[in-house]
Amino acid sequence: MFFGYAPITVLSCMAEFYLPAGMRPATLEERKEFYTSEFALEKVASWLQMRRGKTKFAVIIGIHTKIFPQAYREDADTTIIIDEYTNLEEIRAQVIEFLPEAVYYDRNVYLEDDRAEGQELAFDVDPENITCPIHGTLADKMKRHQGLSFCTIELELAKQQTRGLYEYLERQFSDLRVVYSGRGFHIHVLDQEAYSLTTKQRSELAETVKNRGFEVDAWVTAGEMRFIRLPYSLHGMVSRVALPLQKNEVEKFNPVTDTRCIPAFLRGKLTSL
Repeated sequence: MFFGYAPITVLSCMAEFYLPAGMRPATLEERKEFYTSEFALEKVASWLQMRRGKTKFAVIIGIHTKIFPQAYREDADTTIIIDEYTNLEEIRAQVIEFLPEAVYYDRNVYLEDDRAEGQELAFDVDPENITCPIHGTLADKMKRHQGLSFCTIELELAKQQTRGLYEYLERQFSDLRVVYSGRGFHIHVLDQEAYSLTTKQRSELAETVKNRGFEVDAWVTAGEMRFIRLPYSLHGMVSRVALPLQKNEVEKFNPVTDTRCIPAFLRGKLTSL
């Protein structure tokens, strides 16, 4: 188990918040380096191949970090939809243009007339939502203006929650995938019948898992937030790559030191933790 964290300040106008040691916001230059040299489009294509129809993407340039190209200052806090492209290379080009802190894909499945006919089911387990013996509840953190903070204790607890939730969902679904999101973990349910669940059914499922003690973001499961972080993209708040994991990898996975999720601009700069 790993317990260190490093307080950092993103901007003087933001309260100091804490992240595990070695995690920090990526600069614009580092975002560009990653998406130019490391963004694994073949792996993105493999992840998306199970989806029907054309996938919509989205970026947020700088809502949390307040790091953004000056040309897009007025759009820094908005969600920009990318739905006009012919291949993933064009997606890369648009991402390099915006240099966002986050890249997402749309979980909705669309008909030819752009009407949604279903949605990929997902569960979001974030470490900041978990009560920490040191930092308290999310409400406590919010009062200190540290709602986006998390430490390695909370990260470890998020891992435990993810493993337990995966095992619970296995009783109902058969095609589950885990992704380290850069902060916490996402569980994607790819069973075909899950795509056709109604909003009411999704909300009831979210409520059920919360009642069983799992700290999930119910609005993600219910479908109110249809976008989810794109695997293999860079989480610009913490400089970690969103990484799909096997179920049996979650327990020992350490995003502080695992080079699979550490971008090249940080490798070699991290001291032993």
